[in-house]
Amino acid sequence: MKIRIIVDPDLCIGAASCVTIAPDTFIMNMENKAEVIDHGIMPDAPMYERVIDVTEDERQNIILGAQSCPTLAITIFDEDTGLQIYPTA
Repeated sequence: MKIRIIVDPDLCIGAASCVTIAPDTFIMNMENKAEVIDHGIMPDAPMYERVIDVTEDERQNIILGAQSCPTLAITIFDEDTGLQIYPTA
């Protein structure tokens, strides 16, 4: 399954909890903002937004990483349906 991960750099405060929980998905940049690691699906997309192919276990771990963000700077969408997975509306 594919998910779209969007990090709002204006909301990110550099807590790095997402990196601690999901280090295969998130990294901190030079400005101490979280970015989504390029997995080759959207190489020209901004570093703050990526579509990645994940297993169910990976998806759950990425959601945990997003949930750990104290400012809700990470939004996750199901790429197939377009529905927002996190945060839930």
